[in-house]
Amino acid sequence: MDYTSRTLNRARSADGTPIAYEQRGAGPAVVLVSGALDTAAAQAPLAELLSSHFSVFTYDRRGRGDSGDAVGYAVEREIEDLAAVIEEAGGRARVHGTSSGGALALRAAASGLPITQLSVYEPPFDPVPPPGCPDADHLARTRELVDGGKVDEALVLFLGLLGTPGNMIEQMRDFPLWSELTAAAHTLPYDYAVMGDGAVPVRLLHEVAVRVLVIEGGASAPSMREAMRLVAEALPRARHRTLTGQTHQVAPHVLAPVVAAFFAS
Repeated sequence: MDYTSRTLNRARSADGTPIAYEQRGAGPAVVLVSGALDTAAAQAPLAELLSSHFSVFTYDRRGRGDSGDAVGYAVEREIEDLAAVIEEAGGRARVHGTSSGGALALRAAASGLPITQLSVYEPPFDPVPPPGCPDADHLARTRELVDGGKVDEALVLFLGLLGTPGNMIEQMRDFPLWSELTAAAHTLPYDYAVMGDGAVPVRLLHEVAVRVLVIEGGASAPSMREAMRLVAEALPRARHRTLTGQTHQVAPHVLAPVVAAFFAS
């Protein structure tokens, strides 16, 4: 299917920043929140699969794609961005967040946004954060590189932290994907801010009043699966689901029916 043809609309966030979004399908509203480096285009396959049952909204998070940005980032601004998209979707919506987008969606739900149901796929919390505050160190170093215009180096640092082998990173530079990733690499500090110190935010999760489906891949790292167990345990109204054979890079055709069934319940 061709996902390159896009009909963009724009919501206006509370601080005036334009947030580009797309809408597909008809039915109850669902908003998809992407993870680090991704734009609305990355969510298109999942959106298409869900659009046979729902009115699906995907959007470029602040600073990416066709959305605007503003000086002085704060996680609260991204929560306001999501609120603006939900308003365009009719004022209330089901929300699905992938990776750090799931962490953002959890924070938004805890803040009281009009989210009627929430599903998250592997928000990358650490079940046992290492001593010190390595995420703060990574954030500081990433900000230093971004502020110095060294977005390539910021991207290499991020990919290395994900465990991507150095030779694979070098090979990636030769593909068009590299330019897409570097175009969004200046927003990496935003995702570090969303993740906080990296620990499962138990106290915040206690504040999420809506039903939440916490999803993990059965082939994901044991630490990720343990983190998802802790997330589900901390949420007052959670279900926990494992997708056999899936990793952090989940297949949309496997994820879509699970999300759709939960949102229909």
